[in-house]
Amino acid sequence: MPESNGAACGAAEKVKPAASPASEEPAAIAGNISFHAQYSPHFSPLAFGPEQAFYSTAESVRDHLVQRWNETYLHFHKTDPKQTYYLSMEYLQGRALTNAVGNLGITGAYAEAVKKFGYELEALVGQEKDAALGNGGLGRLASCFLDSMATLNLPAWGYGLRYRYGLFKQCITKEGQEEIAEDWLEKFSPWEIVRHDIVYPIRFFGHVEILPDGSRKWVGGEVLNALAYDVPIPGYKTKNAISLRLWDAKASAEDFNLFQFNDGQYESAAQLHARAQQICAVLYPGDATEEGKLLRLKQQYFLCSASLQDIFFRFKERKADRVSGKWSEFPAKVAVQLNDTHPTLAIPELMRLLMDVEGLGWDEAWDITNKTIAYTNHTVLPEALEKWSQIVMRKLLPRHMEIIEEIDKRFKEMVISTWKEMEGKIDSMRILDNSNPQKPVVRMANLCVVSAHTVNGVAELHSNILKEELFADYLSIWPNKFQNKTNGITPRRWLRFCNPELSEIVTKWLKTDQWTSNLDLLTGLRKFADDEKLHAEWASAKLASKKRLAKHVLDVTGVTIDPNSLFDIQIKRIHEYKRQLLNILGAVYRYKKLKGMSAEERQKVTPRTVMIGGKAFATYTNAKRIVKLVNDVGAVVNNDPDVNKYLKVVFIPNYNVSVAEVLIPGSELSQHISTAGMEASGTSNMKFSLNGCVIIGTLDGANVEIREEVGQENFFFFGAKADQVAGLRKDRENGLFKPDPRFEEAKQLIRSGAFGTYDYAPLLDSLEGNSGFGRGDYFLVGYDFPSYIDAQAQVDEAYKDKKKWIKMSILNTAGSGKFSSDRTIAQYAKEIWGITASPVS
Repeated sequence: MPESNGAACGAAEKVKPAASPASEEPAAIAGNISFHAQYSPHFSPLAFGPEQAFYSTAESVRDHLVQRWNETYLHFHKTDPKQTYYLSMEYLQGRALTNAVGNLGITGAYAEAVKKFGYELEALVGQEKDAALGNGGLGRLASCFLDSMATLNLPAWGYGLRYRYGLFKQCITKEGQEEIAEDWLEKFSPWEIVRHDIVYPIRFFGHVEILPDGSRKWVGGEVLNALAYDVPIPGYKTKNAISLRLWDAKASAEDFNLFQFNDGQYESAAQLHARAQQICAVLYPGDATEEGKLLRLKQQYFLCSASLQDIFFRFKERKADRVSGKWSEFPAKVAVQLNDTHPTLAIPELMRLLMDVEGLGWDEAWDITNKTIAYTNHTVLPEALEKWSQIVMRKLLPRHMEIIEEIDKRFKEMVISTWKEMEGKIDSMRILDNSNPQKPVVRMANLCVVSAHTVNGVAELHSNILKEELFADYLSIWPNKFQNKTNGITPRRWLRFCNPELSEIVTKWLKTDQWTSNLDLLTGLRKFADDEKLHAEWASAKLASKKRLAKHVLDVTGVTIDPNSLFDIQIKRIHEYKRQLLNILGAVYRYKKLKGMSAEERQKVTPRTVMIGGKAFATYTNAKRIVKLVNDVGAVVNNDPDVNKYLKVVFIPNYNVSVAEVLIPGSELSQHISTAGMEASGTSNMKFSLNGCVIIGTLDGANVEIREEVGQENFFFFGAKADQVAGLRKDRENGLFKPDPRFEEAKQLIRSGAFGTYDYAPLLDSLEGNSGFGRGDYFLVGYDFPSYIDAQAQVDEAYKDKKKWIKMSILNTAGSGKFSSDRTIAQYAKEIWGITASPVS
């Protein structure tokens, strides 16, 4: 049905349309919004409901962004600084309207302008769909980094893919999680700008020809086009606006076979067009089949080739004389950062472009590649350290397979000739793994380590594990190659804009809002940590956020939760190592304990609302079972009149950035409980702590550093430490593990059918036995369960002392200064990329 809003239409008619793209005056902004409604129309003329008002408002804001983007682009072109190009398969941007007007410093002006149409700015913000370009922490980190790059005036760009349907939209039914396609581009995105002149050819398959002069050329196969879409990223209180350039795959008109179509062969006629649509259809398509593997590898190469061709164009565009014999200058002007192993193919692609297109020899091309590429490792999980079939690689990218083989050959020769003592370890260090002749693979992480000038981890603990375990053999060859860059988050989105009540209190007590771009200033709150006036204001702000969160939960789940209960939240991708299973087993034990109490005993209990949210990958069966279990437990607990005043369990569906912006400000306790040594860093832990939430967690990832910064007494620690894990797994294999009775009680209650008839045996069996595939409790849920329950008991007691709890909350915010992405990016810029600020004057 067509939408209509008579009152808004009437108000819109009273605002005279006038193009004022750069104005910051409310009346002129309103005129510009009206101008876009009439002269950049996407809807029928009489429609001006909230959705139409959002799009017109967004396009008006985009005018500001485009002006700044143009000025920044011209400035970089004129001054020709060294520039960083950030390659990532994911960007989890979230909504853009609030962030854009906030960074531009025009929130108040836009709020006043849209009132002239009868709308509140917050209502229009709610019309925006999250851009479905990412999944979890990897993508959210990349988006925080772009915000900081722009804010620090750094010459930098991001490159990614324009996924039409994203990962998936999560729906919760009686059967558990169901996946449907994201619809963020069902209409259009008002933020992106298509660049019809930025198009590059991307080849797949084919073969390699050897030319008479001995050079090689990749020919044949199929060729698609990469078309650029730019999303401007504004800095906070600066004139700089950088770009997130997203690639979409297209086939040309000449690839459409008109003869076949007219002959009734419709699918055959548009075969290449269909293949082009597949490339940017979905983030992380299933790879259980060879077709799925080919598509994933196509996606990765598509990103790398389009981005590097664009980088080459920009390099030549700046100074044409570099084309003739001055490629040695390339690393002095270009830094390429690989965000995890997904963009690894940038390495052989850069070599191919330098040798086959620009005519350089191997040694010069290798020197340039090594000085240009840097690699960030985000995981120590074996399944996430990508390994690609050599057969698939050779089929899809025959020239790149040749280059990878040559890199591997030269690396092996170098080690054997220079490091005799390493010869026995060379098989595990090589890029090519031929240990299984039937399934030879390319180790992408090894290719990154061998080829990049710098390799960094993302938290001190993680970086130490890389140096001491995962990449220890390489460290003896390249002791200066490895660095740590502890992750960070942008304080603009993750406190200033998403938690206005607390943000205003911080500004009031620090007597400055400079903390928004200098987060270390938060330490100034420590001297007020016992101030009763601050306590009262802090508690009031937290309650307002909790009420907003309670409304969201009611809206999306139908469950009523009490804002006076302890809000206990775990929101992240569902994975066994992140141990949502430990969380729900703890809730099951709490439920059992409550059921065994008298009414008088229950009144002494700290009421708690446990909220869990996150997406389980579509083919990850145990993760989906965990989602189902959380919902089944909630269905019983929340409808049990004996206990539902003291415990609620809620699964938050379709977790994304916008949901996080409601949940995190309203949280009081947050669970970051991964098996020690398995979480590279985590960044949601930083967001929670920044918003005055107390963490219960293991000493894993950035938890270690958060605990150091906020104070051990303001962090609930439990569980095995990273250096104990291997020994504990060995003990388990040897039959030495003795389960805690409380752990057995929780499992038994689930097995009894108390939470429904679904068969949870396969999930619970992963916690049983001493060894074997899918058994033996690899993630140490059973070992850590007793200390987890004990730590939760400490939480219950601490929460009863409101003065103590609020002080802990204040000190968490006060200790969060280190975890700004501004600090992280400044370190990357100085210590890895070698770039400096280039502000637009």
